[in-house]
Amino acid sequence: MTRPLRERDRARALIAAETERALAGSGGLVLLQGATGTGRTAVLETAVQDAAARGLRVLRARCSPEDTGISFATVLQLLGPVADFTDLSPDHDDRGSAARLWRLLRAYADEGPLLMAVDDVHLADAPSRRWLREAVRHIDRLPVLLVAGERSQYDIDPRHAGLAQSLSPSLVRTHTIDPLGDTAAAELVHAALPAATPDWTAECVRAGAGSPLLLHALLDDLGGPRPDGPVPDTVPPLPETCAALYPGSYPAAVSWWLDSAGAATAEVARCLAALEEAWPRPEDQRPGGGAGDPVAPDVAGVLAEAAGADPARVTGWLTAMTRIGLLRPDPAGLPRYAHRLLRDAVLTGWPTVRREAAHLVAARTMLRRGERVEAVAAHLLRTPGVGLPWALRVLQDAATVAVNDARPGDGAGYLRRALDEPLSDDRRQRLLTELGSLEYASADGAVAIARLAEAQHLPAAPRDRVRTAVALGTALVGRGEVTTALEVLRRTEGSLDGHPGLTRTVQTATALLSDADLVTRQETYRRLSESGEYAPELVGTASRALLVRYEATAGLISAGEAMTRVRALLAQPSDPLAEPFLLGTAAAVAEWADELDEAERLVDRGLAGQHPALLHPMEHALLNTRADIAAARGDVARLIAVRGDGAAVAARAHGGPSNRDAHVLMALVHTGRSEEARRLADAFDLSRAPESWELNRFLYARGVQRLAAGDPAGALHDFLECGRRQSAREVLSPVVTPWRTAVAQCRLALGGGQEALALATEELRLARVWNTPRTVGRALRVLGTATGGRRGLGLAEEAVETLRDAPADAGMELVEALLAQGRQLLAAGERGRARDPLREAADLAERKGGLRLLALAEQALRAGGARVPTAARTGSGALTHSERRIADLAAAGRTNTEIADLLHLARRTVETHLTSSYRKLGIRRRAELPAALGSPRPPAGDPPESR
Repeated sequence: MTRPLRERDRARALIAAETERALAGSGGLVLLQGATGTGRTAVLETAVQDAAARGLRVLRARCSPEDTGISFATVLQLLGPVADFTDLSPDHDDRGSAARLWRLLRAYADEGPLLMAVDDVHLADAPSRRWLREAVRHIDRLPVLLVAGERSQYDIDPRHAGLAQSLSPSLVRTHTIDPLGDTAAAELVHAALPAATPDWTAECVRAGAGSPLLLHALLDDLGGPRPDGPVPDTVPPLPETCAALYPGSYPAAVSWWLDSAGAATAEVARCLAALEEAWPRPEDQRPGGGAGDPVAPDVAGVLAEAAGADPARVTGWLTAMTRIGLLRPDPAGLPRYAHRLLRDAVLTGWPTVRREAAHLVAARTMLRRGERVEAVAAHLLRTPGVGLPWALRVLQDAATVAVNDARPGDGAGYLRRALDEPLSDDRRQRLLTELGSLEYASADGAVAIARLAEAQHLPAAPRDRVRTAVALGTALVGRGEVTTALEVLRRTEGSLDGHPGLTRTVQTATALLSDADLVTRQETYRRLSESGEYAPELVGTASRALLVRYEATAGLISAGEAMTRVRALLAQPSDPLAEPFLLGTAAAVAEWADELDEAERLVDRGLAGQHPALLHPMEHALLNTRADIAAARGDVARLIAVRGDGAAVAARAHGGPSNRDAHVLMALVHTGRSEEARRLADAFDLSRAPESWELNRFLYARGVQRLAAGDPAGALHDFLECGRRQSAREVLSPVVTPWRTAVAQCRLALGGGQEALALATEELRLARVWNTPRTVGRALRVLGTATGGRRGLGLAEEAVETLRDAPADAGMELVEALLAQGRQLLAAGERGRARDPLREAADLAERKGGLRLLALAEQALRAGGARVPTAARTGSGALTHSERRIADLAAAGRTNTEIADLLHLARRTVETHLTSSYRKLGIRRRAELPAALGSPRPPAGDPPESR
């Protein structure tokens, strides 16, 4: 079936003009050049039809590789049966044969104008090519037009000279047939399949790669119209591989293209398709590259090594294939096939062993050239074990890079491949421990536990056995298998005779992980307490720190005593394996004691000391403490930033909420984002969540959300359930979850004054035991509200003064205390005195981003007859002078550190002002500042100093 030509009008016009000249008695050569599949044959067929319509006699020949060994095979095919020349060269006299054939052509020309059409002239036998060149030198005086199609594609192995190479330019009209443009290709798709969507059409166009041959073949496979069938009214989705194409016209067309290019070019093409599988996905790259983007390797050099080709020819081939559209560079500059189906078709039929060999050569070459370790490892992932020392080293180094870049799944992939290399038992044991840890971090818990269990049963040094046991115990507890986890640790402890330091480390891990089981927890801490009293040498520093934490939460010691004991423990030497437990526990106690700077230093030190590829319970604990510190400082922006998207919350919902989820929920409440807070509160089915202190913290946070939403009864239920669970864990101090004051507030809202008073009184007693301004101030505030009258007002004032004297930023607690004081003053009829604390509460709430408390403070001010400023709370006009100055510098590209140095401010002050500015401007990230402020974005390439 003849298909319509598109974007070939210039070729047809050229042939038509030369036809007119032939009709006038002056012939010549029109040479149609183009890459394989660009439609030379179709143009030639159209020329034949047009010439016949004009009355020219048409002589045709189609060359093929099979005829190259037969002298004058092409000319004989062109001139037709020649009875007098059955044996053209009885004496191998090509000159005589050529003369006889020329006389025959002259005889044809005497009868009338001729069109000689020769397809694929590059495949003609050598005598025929010489004859055609010589004929062109003379047909300018004859009514003979020669139109020849010649492949002019760049190949790895150079081809012989083209037909017109030795001819005068005046004798030849050369026309290069360009690849099909996207618009014309899209028109072909719509003509074949009118139901095609724009996205589907664009994919087809890319798979066609500018080649009418490939595009028509693909449309045939996808159900385009056939001579005996109707046009389909729907289109199937484009498959992922060529195996799904039927009847397979597209891969057959690609195979033909490779065959026509020669064995060397086909080898390079297939090596490129194989190597492309190991490159980073285009969607993971940024246009133009950037500081964090991978650098494109020397593709031509690597490809030449893999294919055994000349690098210079490979470079030329890549350039040529990009020019005609078969290859398209990605954002990092890597040449890729235009579509996955094209790449898959190039690989079709290529043996797996050959692909693997290409990847191994590429990996070795890239390593020798100093390419990125992950780029080298990506090729090793596609080879079996090679048994070479450098391969194992590369895979482990790549895993380290991935882990440090927070991509545990990629790191696990490298280590899985590393298992295929020859490994000693101890090395395999360490590798399995790291692999299981990374698989657990990638949310593949069951597989991780199997890996870690395998590692536990391999012979290893005692320290390695301890690392594996801690990782396995952590994974088992995370899956709710607490009893099994503790049994693993006890068995490990029993195998450590002669290693008292390691034994104490395992005991500490056992105590920490026992938190997930109430009965075991009580028994573990009872034994630890007894050992600490009667045989303190048997209890390590980390375990003693856990005892301090236990006594603090049980309401048995003060913050001062706890910090004295913790600091003494930190000053003692400790085993490196036990140090994370000590630092994590000390950080938590320091945060409770309002020693926030010290707590932050301990968190940073603890996280820096964590092995990045080993699962350890203290990493989660340290991250929790970091969130606790942010909450204590009222840094709601940082808390909300760590929540993740809805999909991330849903993915972990089955495992129960975390402490960070609780903080995010309360931050959303504080910032007035009530609908988001409600969705997060409802994201977890708490009735199915496993027992943990984090569940209790989330119950408390959900109570805060419900109370803010006007549901004191629902909030009361959550607070009471939190209190019941915490009491069962012997967590009595309000330092972790001040549930009694929360219940008291609900009771007051529901009319239960006496119950509220009793709870608030007990809370104050326990708060004074711990004796930090934050816990005492909170308890005083609620007790003052429950007490009422002049005594209640005195307690409220004491709460404010206590929180003002806090060594750390009291954050939202001071706002709530000021609000409570102002309300009580209003209740006492002292409107004038009420305005100062209420205005201070409003101002502080605004600076902290606490929109809910800001609204409550303004409501109280209005109730007291005070005027509330009506200035806009949002938009650039709402920014204070300091906020605007800092925001302008940030929009100009300055970092927080640079702004702090420039304005002689603390970096935290800069961060606080920016957080407030983001809220007022309704944005979430720094990149949105220029547009929100109405200032132009700085040029991307300018350094901050010049902006």
